[in-house]
Amino acid sequence: MGIGDRLKEERERLGFNQTELAAIGGASKNSQYNYEKGERSPDATYLASVTNEGVDLLYVVTGERKPTKAESITVDEAQLLESYRLMDGADKQSLLRMAFALAKVVRST
Repeated sequence: MGIGDRLKEERERLGFNQTELAAIGGASKNSQYNYEKGERSPDATYLASVTNEGVDLLYVVTGERKPTKAESITVDEAQLLESYRLMDGADKQSLLRMAFALAKVVRST
């Protein structure tokens, strides 16, 4: 699946027709058609404009969805993960046991 296919998928996901998304991106309907068919590539101005209307730019360009807020981690979580990765195996196991025990206490209150 190429950029054009993913752009079309995003357009349909958001409920736009080709004319509407083309207008948002400052392009013609013919250009939109060519983008979706893979015959032309959209420029950065077009991509920035459609991204402002909800198009997942990361997905269109790479095929990978950007994380949702629920999937994103906080700074504290990232620091914890970084520290965990620096630990040896025994320390990792100890930390996991402690985390699971603490999570059980929190859930029961």
